[in-house]
Amino acid sequence: MAIVTRERQLLDWPGFVFPDRLRRMFDLDPEQDGWLRIEEFQEGSTYVLRAEVPGIDPDKDVEITIEDGVLRVHAHREVKAEHKNKKGYRSEFHYGQLMRTMRLPEGVSGDDVKATYEDGILEIRVAVPPTKEPEVKTVPVTKL
Repeated sequence: MAIVTRERQLLDWPGFVFPDRLRRMFDLDPEQDGWLRIEEFQEGSTYVLRAEVPGIDPDKDVEITIEDGVLRVHAHREVKAEHKNKKGYRSEFHYGQLMRTMRLPEGVSGDDVKATYEDGILEIRVAVPPTKEPEVKTVPVTKL
């Protein structure tokens, strides 16, 4: 599966073209605030988290930690792009830190966590231990 990005543009008025600098001002990127978007779901007895982080090297740019039942994903991204055409040359770069913390299900051990990276998707799989049924105890009421 490949990640496809779409070009976000403002509409041009007839006879007037918005300069690139003005276009970029209105081109909002949800990742600029450092918030890592995560998809989470349960697949059988496995808790699955997926994050879209294209353009990173998972060996150098991603750190996943677990402390007190909280999973923390921290990624650093640098993307550089060069555009050459008849009218000139333009170079752009985006960089920044992306971070997210998630509370893990009760009883999860750090040894039961596996992470993979493929096609710009970071996937974290956590084995969830079976939950115990809560013990129900009947308390007798005595009449005084």
